Amino acid sequence: MTKKGDQVRNIGLIGHSGCGKTSLAEAILYDSKVTKRLGRVDDGGSIMDFEPEEVKRKVSLSTAFHPYAWKNMRFNLIDTPGENDFLSDTKICLQAAEGTVVVIDAVDGIKVGTEKVWAFSEEYSLPRLIFINKLDRERADLYKVLEEVESIFSINATPVYLPFGQESDFSGLVNLIRLKAHLYGNDASGSFKDGDIPDSMTEVVDKWREKVMENIVEANDDIMEKYLDGGELTPKEIEDTFIEGVKSGIVVPVIPGSATLNIGIIQLLDIIGQCLPFPVERGKVKGRKVDSEEKVEFDAVDEAPFSALVFKTLADPFAGRLSLFKVMSGNIDSESTIFNSTKKVKERLGQLLLIEGKKQSPINTAAAGDIAAVAKLKETTTGDTFCQEGSPIVFKPAEPFSPTISFAIEAKEKENEDKVYSSLARLMEEDPTLKVDRDQSTSEIILSGTGQIHLEHTRDKLKRKFGVEIDLKTPKVPYRETVKNAREKIIYRHKKQTGGRGQFAEVHFDVFPLKRGEGFVFDEALTGMNVPRNFVPAVEKGIVEAMRSGVLAGYPVVDLKIRFFDGKSHEVDSSEMAFKIAASMCFKKAVQEATPILLEPIMTMEIAVPEDVMGDVIGDLNGRRGRVLGMDSDGKYQIIKAEVPMAEVLRYSFDLTSMTGGRGNFQMKLSHYEEVPPQLAEKIVGVSKEEGK
Repeated sequence: MTKKGDQVRNIGLIGHSGCGKTSLAEAILYDSKVTKRLGRVDDGGSIMDFEPEEVKRKVSLSTAFHPYAWKNMRFNLIDTPGENDFLSDTKICLQAAEGTVVVIDAVDGIKVGTEKVWAFSEEYSLPRLIFINKLDRERADLYKVLEEVESIFSINATPVYLPFGQESDFSGLVNLIRLKAHLYGNDASGSFKDGDIPDSMTEVVDKWREKVMENIVEANDDIMEKYLDGGELTPKEIEDTFIEGVKSGIVVPVIPGSATLNIGIIQLLDIIGQCLPFPVERGKVKGRKVDSEEKVEFDAVDEAPFSALVFKTLADPFAGRLSLFKVMSGNIDSESTIFNSTKKVKERLGQLLLIEGKKQSPINTAAAGDIAAVAKLKETTTGDTFCQEGSPIVFKPAEPFSPTISFAIEAKEKENEDKVYSSLARLMEEDPTLKVDRDQSTSEIILSGTGQIHLEHTRDKLKRKFGVEIDLKTPKVPYRETVKNAREKIIYRHKKQTGGRGQFAEVHFDVFPLKRGEGFVFDEALTGMNVPRNFVPAVEKGIVEAMRSGVLAGYPVVDLKIRFFDGKSHEVDSSEMAFKIAASMCFKKAVQEATPILLEPIMTMEIAVPEDVMGDVIGDLNGRRGRVLGMDSDGKYQIIKAEVPMAEVLRYSFDLTSMTGGRGNFQMKLSHYEEVPPQLAEKIVGVSKEEGK
C-alpha cells in the first residue's frame, strides 16, 4: 500500500510580484542542498527565473518547478508568477499543488496580487502558510502586516515565530511554541544557534504566545476544552493540534524571515514538512465519466487506477511540445500507452521527465502526486486528462483567463508572415491566454492577451525561440457602413466603345435599409426579357464586391437590401463583366442617395471593482459614451454591466488598472453595431480620407 510518507508533496509559492517568491525558492533549494550557492534574482543567477525575459525584467513570467528533499521527505516547488498579466498561469499551475506558501513583503504589505492569489488557494481549498519576507529591510513591520492579514483575509493569523531585532538588526527568530530564540550569523548560510529569549521581549512574547495558543486549540474541541479549563497542554498535544489545524485550514501559520539573508527558511521547511498535506490526505480525486456528468472517484494512491491532469505545456523549438502532468492516482512508466479521455484517443508516452528548473532529467516511473513531463505527444493539449482505457475519468481543468487587451501585429519582414502564424500557434499551445484572430474587415492580425507586459513578453519569445520579429500596434476599429433611407429606381448605364466589341449593361435598383445584424439581401425581381437571366449572378457578384468598401470611409457595407427589378442589355456588347461593373457602380450610386451612415461596434462589458471605486468607474464609463445596464455583487466586488463603443475601450485595461490600483478586472465581447454620432462620424471619415491619400 502507498504510505503517505512516500508521496511527493507539491508546494505552490504564491504572492504579489516583487515579494520575493523566487528568492525564497532559491533559499529553499540551497538549504535543502539542491544547490551549492544561493541563487539571486538581482544578479541573474537564479535557478527558477531562467528565461532571458525573466532575467532582463528581474521578475517571474512563467511558473517554474524544482524538486527538493527535506528530512527524508520529497517535495516539488511550484514557483508562480505574481505579475498581474501572468496570474492565469499561477491559477492553472496551482491545480498541481497540495498546499501553498503565501509570500508577503514586510515593507509593502498585502497588495492586489496577494489578494488575487489568496483567492485562488481558497478556491482550490489549499492549506496555507504565510512567509513574511524582507524583515531586514528599512520600514519592515511584521505587526502591521499581521493586522492587514487579519482584516483583509478575515482569518486569525498565527505567528509561530517573532523576529529577533528589527530592520538592519534583524538576526533571528523567537519560537512562540517552544519558547526559544534562534540566532543567525550574518553569512546567509542558514545556520543558527539556539538561545534564551531576552528579557526585553518577554512582554511581547507572552502577549503573542497567548494569541497563538488560542488559535491553535480552535482546531480540536477536546484540546480547546482542556485549555479553557486551565489545563496544561503537553508539547505533543500542542504540536499535533497545530498540525491538524494547518491541514484543515483553520490555523494559518506565519513565519517571518528574509530569503536573501537566509533567515527563517529552515523553520519554514520544517513547518511545510510537518503540516502541509500529502496527496492521499487531500481526499479522493474527483472527475466524471467520459460521455456523461456521472461522477468518478479514485484514491490518490499508487494502487488506484492511473489518472493524470495535463496542466501546462511548454513550447521548445528543439524538443518540441513538452506536456507537464500531475499524476492524480495510480502510476505510469516511461514508454507506456495511455488513454487521453478528453480527446478520446490513445497516446504513446515516450521517456518520462522530471522538471528541474530549466533542466529535465529522465525518470522511469511517475506515481500518485508526482509532476512529470513528456515530449512530442500528437493530440494532447493543456487541460486534457490521461487515464487507463478500462478505468476512464475526465477531470475539469481550470479555465484560463479571458484576454483583456488586443494589438494588431505585423511581421517586420513581409516574407515572415506565415512563420508568424505558425510560431504563434506553438506559443498558444504553451499559453492558453493568448488568442490570434484575423479581422476580415481591417485585414489585420489581432493578438490578444491578459496585458501589455504579456503581449510584449510574447513578442520577445517569438524573436528568441522562433527568430520572428513583430511590431505591436493599436488595432483599427472595424467600423461598418449602411444606409438610413430607402431609395427607388436608381439607374446606372455602363457603356464603353473603344473600337471592336464594346461593353454595355444597364441595371435598375431599389435600395432598402435592414435591421441591425440582418446583413445583405439580394432580391432578383426581374420581369420581361430586358436582362437575360444568365447575367443575374454577375450583378449579385458586382454588388457583393462593391460592398467591401463603402462610399463614406471605405468600410464594409452591411444591413441593406438591393432589389434588382429591371435593366437593359445589348445582344453583342453585353457580357458578365459589363453587368458586374454596372451593378457595382449602381450600388455605389444607390448607397450615396440613400443617406449613408457609419456604424460602430458596441461591446458588452462586465467590470468587477471594489465598492470604494465603483463611482469613479461608472463616471468614467459615462465619459466613454457607455450605458450602464445593471449592477450585481460578488463578495467584496461590485459587478458593473455596461455597453460601450469599442473605440472608447481599446486600451481600457490600462485605465481600469490606474482607476482601481490594479484591483479591477473586466471581460468584454462584441454585442452589436450602432450608428456613430454625426460629429464623430465626420472625424472618422476625415481621418480615413487622409489615410487614403
